[in-house]
Amino acid sequence: MTFAPHLVDFVGDWRVSRSIEDRLSALVGQFDGTARFERTAAGLTYCEAGQLRCGAGTPLYAERRYLWRADAGLIVVEYADGRTFHSFDPAQPEARHWCDPDDYRVSYVFSNWPVWRTEWVVKGPRKDYTMKTSYEPV
Repeated sequence: MTFAPHLVDFVGDWRVSRSIEDRLSALVGQFDGTARFERTAAGLTYCEAGQLRCGAGTPLYAERRYLWRADAGLIVVEYADGRTFHSFDPAQPEARHWCDPDDYRVSYVFSNWPVWRTEWVVKGPRKDYTMKTSYEPV
Protein backbone atom coordinates (compact mmCIF):
# COMPACT_ATOMS: atom_id res chain seq x y z
CA MET A 1 0.00 0.00 0.00
CA THR A 2 1.27 3.47 -0.89
CA PHE A 3 1.61 6.07 1.84
CA ALA A 4 -1.19 8.66 1.74
CA PRO A 5 -0.06 11.76 3.65
CA HIS A 6 -2.28 14.01 5.74
CA LEU A 7 -1.92 17.76 5.47
CA VAL A 8 0.08 17.95 8.72
CA ASP A 9 2.71 15.56 7.28
CA PHE A 10 3.96 18.33 4.97
CA VAL A 11 4.77 20.82 7.75
CA GLY A 12 8.44 21.81 7.74
CA ASP A 13 11.29 22.59 5.39
CA TRP A 14 12.01 20.73 2.15
CA ARG A 15 14.85 20.71 -0.36
CA VAL A 16 13.36 21.18 -3.85
CA SER A 17 14.85 20.11 -7.17
CA ARG A 18 12.86 20.63 -10.38
CA SER A 19 13.55 19.89 -14.02
CA ILE A 20 11.52 21.51 -16.79
CA GLU A 21 11.53 20.11 -20.31
CA ASP A 22 9.92 22.57 -22.72
CA ARG A 23 9.28 20.75 -25.99
CA LEU A 24 8.21 23.88 -27.89
CA SER A 25 11.33 25.92 -27.19
CA ALA A 26 13.62 22.87 -26.91
CA LEU A 27 14.92 24.34 -23.62
CA VAL A 28 15.60 22.49 -20.41
CA GLY A 29 15.27 24.33 -17.12
CA GLN A 30 16.42 23.51 -13.62
CA PHE A 31 15.22 24.94 -10.31
CA ASP A 32 17.01 24.26 -7.03
CA GLY A 33 15.86 25.73 -3.74
CA THR A 34 13.86 25.17 -0.60
CA ALA A 35 10.20 25.12 0.34
CA ARG A 36 8.49 25.62 3.67
CA PHE A 37 5.03 24.50 4.72
CA GLU A 38 3.81 26.49 7.74
CA ARG A 39 0.62 26.03 9.74
CA THR A 40 -2.07 28.69 9.55
CA ALA A 41 -5.63 28.80 10.87
CA ALA A 42 -6.90 27.71 7.44
CA GLY A 43 -4.30 25.02 6.71
CA LEU A 44 -0.74 25.50 5.44
CA THR A 45 1.13 28.17 3.55
CA TYR A 46 3.64 26.92 0.99
CA CYS A 47 6.56 29.20 0.10
CA GLU A 48 9.29 28.13 -2.30
CA ALA A 49 12.41 30.07 -3.27
CA GLY A 50 15.60 29.30 -5.16
CA GLN A 51 17.55 29.60 -8.38
CA LEU A 52 16.03 28.91 -11.80
CA ARG A 53 18.21 28.32 -14.85
CA CYS A 54 16.74 27.96 -18.35
CA GLY A 55 19.09 26.53 -20.94
CA ALA A 56 22.48 28.21 -20.78
CA GLY A 57 20.98 31.44 -19.42
CA THR A 58 21.93 33.27 -16.26
CA PRO A 59 20.32 31.82 -13.12
CA LEU A 60 17.41 33.87 -11.80
CA TYR A 61 15.85 34.07 -8.35
CA ALA A 62 12.37 32.51 -8.40
CA GLU A 63 9.68 32.04 -5.79
CA ARG A 64 6.06 30.91 -5.54
CA ARG A 65 3.44 30.71 -2.84
CA TYR A 66 0.36 28.57 -2.39
CA LEU A 67 -2.19 27.77 0.30
CA TRP A 68 -2.89 24.11 1.12
CA ARG A 69 -5.90 23.00 3.13
CA ALA A 70 -7.84 19.84 3.89
CA ASP A 71 -11.45 19.51 2.78
CA ALA A 72 -13.56 16.32 2.90
CA GLY A 73 -10.56 13.99 2.60
CA LEU A 74 -8.93 16.00 -0.19
CA ILE A 75 -5.95 18.33 -0.15
CA VAL A 76 -6.95 21.58 -1.80
CA VAL A 77 -4.19 23.72 -3.31
CA GLU A 78 -4.98 27.39 -3.84
CA TYR A 79 -3.04 30.28 -5.28
CA ALA A 80 -1.72 32.74 -2.70
CA ASP A 81 -4.71 35.02 -3.39
CA GLY A 82 -7.18 32.23 -2.53
CA ARG A 83 -8.23 31.20 -6.04
CA THR A 84 -8.52 27.43 -6.46
CA PHE A 85 -5.65 25.78 -8.32
CA HIS A 86 -6.41 22.06 -7.91
CA SER A 87 -7.26 19.41 -5.34
CA PHE A 88 -6.24 15.79 -4.93
CA ASP A 89 -7.03 12.70 -2.90
CA PRO A 90 -3.79 11.67 -1.11
CA ALA A 91 -4.71 8.00 -1.69
CA GLN A 92 -5.13 8.58 -5.46
CA PRO A 93 -2.97 11.67 -5.95
CA GLU A 94 -3.71 12.99 -9.41
CA ALA A 95 -5.35 16.23 -10.44
CA ARG A 96 -6.13 18.43 -13.40
CA HIS A 97 -6.26 22.20 -13.79
CA TRP A 98 -7.78 23.83 -16.84
CA CYS A 99 -6.47 27.32 -17.58
CA ASP A 100 -8.06 28.09 -20.92
CA PRO A 101 -6.69 27.07 -23.36
CA ASP A 102 -4.07 25.07 -21.46
CA ASP A 103 -4.48 21.69 -19.75
CA TYR A 104 -2.36 21.05 -16.63
CA ARG A 105 -2.20 17.51 -15.20
CA VAL A 106 -0.29 16.52 -12.08
CA SER A 107 0.65 13.26 -10.40
CA TYR A 108 1.93 13.23 -6.83
CA VAL A 109 4.11 10.27 -5.83
CA PHE A 110 4.39 9.47 -2.11
CA SER A 111 5.69 5.87 -2.35
CA ASN A 112 9.13 6.82 -0.93
CA TRP A 113 7.86 9.14 1.84
CA PRO A 114 9.20 11.41 3.26
CA VAL A 115 10.85 11.91 -0.12
CA TRP A 116 8.09 12.70 -2.59
CA ARG A 117 7.69 14.11 -6.06
CA THR A 118 5.31 15.68 -8.53
CA GLU A 119 5.10 15.51 -12.29
CA TRP A 120 3.18 18.13 -14.25
CA VAL A 121 2.37 17.65 -17.93
CA VAL A 122 1.14 20.85 -19.56
CA LYS A 123 -0.30 21.07 -23.06
CA GLY A 124 -1.97 23.84 -24.99
CA PRO A 125 -1.62 25.83 -28.18
CA ARG A 126 1.44 27.67 -26.83
CA LYS A 127 2.57 25.23 -24.12
CA ASP A 128 4.03 21.74 -24.20
CA TYR A 129 6.23 20.93 -21.22
CA THR A 130 6.85 18.45 -18.43
CA MET A 131 7.94 19.61 -14.99
CA LYS A 132 9.27 17.07 -12.47
CA THR A 133 9.93 18.11 -8.88
CA SER A 134 11.40 16.15 -6.00
CA TYR A 135 11.09 17.09 -2.33
CA GLU A 136 13.34 15.89 0.51
CA PRO A 137 13.10 16.95 4.14
CA VAL A 138 15.84 19.35 5.20
